[in-house]
Amino acid sequence: MTDFAHKPTLTGDLVVLRPVDEADYDALAAAMDDPDVTRLTGSHGEIGEEQARQWYRTRKDQTDRLDLAIVDKASGAVVGESVLNDWDPDNRSCNFRILIGPAGQGRGLGTEATRLTVGYGIEQLGLHRISLGVYAFNPRARRAYEKAGFTAEGVLRDALLWDGEWVDEIVMSVLADEWIPSEV
Repeated sequence: MTDFAHKPTLTGDLVVLRPVDEADYDALAAAMDDPDVTRLTGSHGEIGEEQARQWYRTRKDQTDRLDLAIVDKASGAVVGESVLNDWDPDNRSCNFRILIGPAGQGRGLGTEATRLTVGYGIEQLGLHRISLGVYAFNPRARRAYEKAGFTAEGVLRDALLWDGEWVDEIVMSVLADEWIPSEV
């Protein structure tokens, strides 16, 4: 039985994933303000500070999703967030998304955070399927997802209009019977 009410702390070699809270706002806002992060996540709109703080303040109370702050073990800094959301309890599936700011990029933190989150979802929560979408202009993320066990399923053509150009979204997933646990 999936229990998103429990908010775990997951520890790897490079990162600690812990429940996100309002104190993480400044670090996450800085990550989301980065133009490259905004583009790679396809984020068009801005969220006001109070609305964002309220969002992070309430994540621990959510029983249908898991929002974890990604803490870089080397620096102790919050560098992003890792999320299981869009829970479909009847089909034991959900969506995965991750955001890594510039301070956490290019060092394997995202790959490890992905493996920890997906491993928790499959091994501890009993999820059967975890899916995600990655934009075609983000091959680095696609490679990280593939390293974490995701397989491309198809393409949502012209799913995002960015700077006047249409961008495809690649749909990827990992199934429980395909998941290979690792020593992360």
